[in-house]
Amino acid sequence: MVKKCLLVPALACCMELAALADTIQLKDKAAVVGQVLSEKRDMVAVDIGYTVLVIPRSQILKVSKTESSSPEASMSRKAVPEPETRVESPVPAANDSAFYATVTRPLPVRSVRDLVNDLGEAVVQVRTPSGLGSGFILNSEGFLMTNFHVIEGETQISVEVYHWTNGELERKSYKQIRIIAINKFGDLALLKIDDKDAPKFKAIPLGSSDALAVGDSVFAIGSPLGLERTVTEGILSTKTRPMSGDLYLQTTAQINPGNSGGPLFNLRGEVVGITNMKITFGEGLGFAIPIESVKYFLDHRDAFAYSNDNPSNAYHYLQPPSRTRQASPVD
Repeated sequence: MVKKCLLVPALACCMELAALADTIQLKDKAAVVGQVLSEKRDMVAVDIGYTVLVIPRSQILKVSKTESSSPEASMSRKAVPEPETRVESPVPAANDSAFYATVTRPLPVRSVRDLVNDLGEAVVQVRTPSGLGSGFILNSEGFLMTNFHVIEGETQISVEVYHWTNGELERKSYKQIRIIAINKFGDLALLKIDDKDAPKFKAIPLGSSDALAVGDSVFAIGSPLGLERTVTEGILSTKTRPMSGDLYLQTTAQINPGNSGGPLFNLRGEVVGITNMKITFGEGLGFAIPIESVKYFLDHRDAFAYSNDNPSNAYHYLQPPSRTRQASPVD
């Protein structure tokens, strides 16, 4: 049945070409069927579909043209409209480790206002007895990123998440927070919300800081000086600002204490960096950790796993093998 269905349109196509073709009668009682492209005094050029034949006039008896063989008609026959391409909306897709989300196709550029309404639910506050920072949700299971200095030396950590309830954002505090991995030197920390009543969380896709260009618009969401859910907008000043031996994104988006650990977004709604510091005696001089460094940390999180036996370091060292006891010499 499949072969029959495919054969019918093929025959129809062949009949259509034959109806529109020209016929060149040759002296040896043969004929060439195709489209005459040009006629000169000593030869005729014929398009037979897969190639072009040049036939000497001395071999031709007669050339029979169809009415539609004019240049205008031939152009109309060739100008077959291509089928309309459907533009699929980009969908966040999990990376190879299925731990954080990226996108398979570029997301559309949108206004900061629209993006804040969509992404605000996934930006969180990280509270400790000594201070306040920001963070963002990586996946629906409650894993989230923040800065190491936000939780450094702390044993009591709570995370405040804003859930959409009846068309409004309602703040809920979660107190069962587990430290999964830390990198003190990279100022990165991976946490997890372990509360039993925790729902599925909304996650934010990670973008690429390598794809940014100087002058691109960016914006940050965080809680500077405790002013929760503050949005600041600016541009990318430079991609490679050296600070303390590392390279940072520099932005004019206002960054203040409390923004630490929060996301820096591009206008496609992707996280391109984690805000972590500013120049104290200056304005519009904020800095963020490039998201490529964050991806490396997440992809190798087992190497940075937090250990209760060694809480001040990101690395867990195994116990060395016991020494072999030497036998006492025999008298």
